Amino acid sequence: TDEAPMLATYSLLPIVQAFTASAGIDVETRDISLAGRILATFPEYLKDDQKIGDALAELGALATTPEANIIKLPNISASIPQLVDAITELQSQGFALPNYPDNAQTDEDKAIKAKYAKVLGSAVNPVLREGNSDRRAPKAVKNYAKQNPHSMGKWSADSKTKVASMTEGDFYGSEKSTTIAEAAQFKIEFVAEDGAVTELKGLSPLKAGEVIDSSTLSLSALKTFVAKEIEAAKAAGVLLSAHLKATMMKVSDPIIFGAIVEVYFADVFAKYADLFKELNVDTRNGLGDVYAKIAGNAKQAEVEAAIAAAIENGPALAMVNSDKGITNLHVPSDVIVDASMPAMIRTSGQMWNKEGKPEDTIALIPDRSYAGVYTATIEDCKVHGAFDVTTMGSVPNVGLMAQKAEEYGSHDKTFQATANGT
Repeated sequence: TDEAPMLATYSLLPIVQAFTASAGIDVETRDISLAGRILATFPEYLKDDQKIGDALAELGALATTPEANIIKLPNISASIPQLVDAITELQSQGFALPNYPDNAQTDEDKAIKAKYAKVLGSAVNPVLREGNSDRRAPKAVKNYAKQNPHSMGKWSADSKTKVASMTEGDFYGSEKSTTIAEAAQFKIEFVAEDGAVTELKGLSPLKAGEVIDSSTLSLSALKTFVAKEIEAAKAAGVLLSAHLKATMMKVSDPIIFGAIVEVYFADVFAKYADLFKELNVDTRNGLGDVYAKIAGNAKQAEVEAAIAAAIENGPALAMVNSDKGITNLHVPSDVIVDASMPAMIRTSGQMWNKEGKPEDTIALIPDRSYAGVYTATIEDCKVHGAFDVTTMGSVPNVGLMAQKAEEYGSHDKTFQATANGT
């Protein structure tokens, strides 16, 4: 039920209520759905009977109290295409919300875009996870899984599936960390080659003992890497797939995703550069943004034919939906690495091709920070075969995420350089 809050509520809430009713405990619900978060963010555009409270802010305050007991169901970490779909649907239901400004130029549009940015991506977790997570499978659940194992595809030692990551120029290779001895402040500036300074983030506090780190990823190195792996996939006759987490890493990963789209369809983007600029195509939203922006344009059929030819000539792309022709590169939020890679490993290391048949794949996980665990798993499966659900153990997962730690802290501190500089 991940990313399906209504389904999760309808399936789990009655169970929770049945257990708690016997103890005289009432369980209340709060609407922190994507639609609910949008409406709560723009009360000034709504009629009085359409306005709703900011349930996320209410829960955020509650989460800091010792008596809080919040059962958080899966919520949608929206990508821009999902956000735009939700806005359009709400507008069709009579909510006079502003459009999402793709290319904000005026101060008003910039303010609207900044408000929508608070709804994008993993907006809920940083607020509610005001504590560190401890996830482990209870013995009864683990035993049930062993006795009722899910399907697990057989692995072959000849499998051509592999993880491909950058060897230099990624976040992993450039990370620098420092521990702050005493409480202080920091700010982030971009200094251009001509010495001009742009403030990216104003003064912000650091606590004594806090760890702050920074890293950079080179887009030119990324594009060189992607081009090399495209040729490798073609030579090996396997699918090409990209595995990122554009919902959580809502600034960095859409940029990486867009770079992969641009390299795979390099000829298309070179030929139609002026048209795409005029239409404000944003590859951070995936190939789907190209289709959406050219709809109704005089060159629509020509561009769509060029895209189809590129897919035909390039390595075959892994598919999200073979029946509908939706590729792995259509929408950044369609493939989430911590769901897509385990699913691929459970399916003999294969993903679906355009005919809906499983095939080996080169899995692009450009940054090495979290690629190694999947590489090790795949290599183990090639040597020892698929994991045996009936005998394998489990690993507790402890996450340090309070106070927007780790990746949660990256959202307002990640920037794309607009020119050469530091």
